[in-house]
Amino acid sequence: MIGDKAAVLAVSGGEPKTVKVGQTWNGVTIISVEKTHATVETDGKRRILTLGQHYRSGPGSSTQARVTLAADTRGHFVTEAAVNGIPLRVVVDTGASSVVLSGDDATRLGLDWRKGARRMMQTANGATPGYGVVLDRVRVGGIELQAVDGVVVEHGLGIGLLGMSFLNRVEMQRDGDRMTLIRRF
Repeated sequence: MIGDKAAVLAVSGGEPKTVKVGQTWNGVTIISVEKTHATVETDGKRRILTLGQHYRSGPGSSTQARVTLAADTRGHFVTEAAVNGIPLRVVVDTGASSVVLSGDDATRLGLDWRKGARRMMQTANGATPGYGVVLDRVRVGGIELQAVDGVVVEHGLGIGLLGMSFLNRVEMQRDGDRMTLIRRF
């Protein structure tokens, strides 16, 4: 990011280029730039990319839907998902049994989550109550899954967790700081 005026992009493995807000370069339009993230538009879809995050689009060599994610500077795979069609930042978390949302995010998504089955969950920060929900659609890149189990925690982490209820339905391939998710069924 360069202030709130521009972002540095590298498209298709090419050399980095500074692109100003409102400009388009190699099919990527910079919509806005903040201190820690930029909103870009590509293929007619908006995405939020955090500092150092990579995004790959387009079909792979097979007909299976896939998306490749790049690790952030801390080694986490953070990306934008869409839950029931609404954008949501998530981190890939193989230690989470389900997709996990905060109460605020669940309310923003229009979920009546307090009617879900209440249960105690064991987290890294100890036991916390959660409410079971079923998410109609969860999309990451070109992979969209339906009827994905989720849990809503009233006071969340500030970011959603893309847990095993989604990840068990994709193949995960890791190569260094890249992870490719491929839809299995």
